[in-house]
Amino acid sequence: MKSLKIKAVLTGSMLVVVSQCAMAAPDWTKVPKRDVHVFHAGVTPIEWVSKKSSHSGTAGMKKGESCAGCHEEKGTLNLNFKRLADKELEPVGAPSTMIYPVSFQSAHDDASLYIRLSFKAPTGGANKADKDNEVKATVMFPDASVPNAAQEGCWATCHQDARTMPGADDKKTKYASAGSYELMQWRSAKGAKAADGSVSTVRKMDGGALAAKAEGSKAGDVYTVTFTRKYPGAGKTIPFGVAIHADHASGRFHHVSLGYALEMAANGEVKFIKQ
Repeated sequence: MKSLKIKAVLTGSMLVVVSQCAMAAPDWTKVPKRDVHVFHAGVTPIEWVSKKSSHSGTAGMKKGESCAGCHEEKGTLNLNFKRLADKELEPVGAPSTMIYPVSFQSAHDDASLYIRLSFKAPTGGANKADKDNEVKATVMFPDASVPNAAQEGCWATCHQDARTMPGADDKKTKYASAGSYELMQWRSAKGAKAADGSVSTVRKMDGGALAAKAEGSKAGDVYTVTFTRKYPGAGKTIPFGVAIHADHASGRFHHVSLGYALEMAANGEVKFIKQ
């Protein structure tokens, strides 16, 4: 089976003059919010998810049920966090916070799709390998050739032989068995600190079919990240997943969402779909 790397669209250097790089974002006070819960998945790559002996939801997946369709209920996720935190599924050590909400908003105009994430990034992680970035926020989009992407979300890129997995190749990153993902990522880096203690950084995200840009800020203990990407077109539905690396985490030591989708509606509205 041929493995294809994810297409990353993050390039360019950090800019700290936010006023010169402002994006024409919507009036977010008028855009509905929807919580997307991200959780620490431990050592549960797609190979683990696909085995009936380890994952009881395998039978449902074979029938076409999605991860979110099974695990999302009553505004949160019905996962076995005690099991996810034990040595079997997290041999390095579980973070003190296993799950938390990310406020998600999205809108569009004729040229761009806007996505806004707001969240309190938890501390207490076991991995602090990214010394430069306290936080990284990522949104990933699979193309139509990725097998079962609508069901599995980003899990189609998570394999047991990728870096930071037990006994895996430190040089091997995420990949898809067919097709590819494009990602938008914002990194906190070392931004310009204002008098009120807030931190703002802007990173250019050039190239790639998304033509994406990102702007992020921190006020108190809340991060807000706004992504702008190419508008996919009226009536289009695009699957996506969210990942947050908090407390200087790297590799698989992130908190991730299940798979969801956005449907482009009229009048700048975007319909959020639980896959």
